[in-house]
Amino acid sequence: MTPVECIRDARALLNEAPSEQPKPLRLLAAAAFAATTAVLLAGTMVVGPGVVFDQAATVSNP
Repeated sequence: MTPVECIRDARALLNEAPSEQPKPLRLLAAAAFAATTAVLLAGTMVVGPGVVFDQAATVSNP
């Protein structure tokens, strides 16, 4: 290859690929997934390992 061809090939590799517009439905799905994950992780942090719910406890109305 000649130096001119090497430079042309290098410039072609450095050019940015055309970016496509973000799709609204994909953005909504990603936001919903992130929100669901945040809620589940928050629940795991609040009710973490070692928390035991007593099943024998009942609430009675007077």
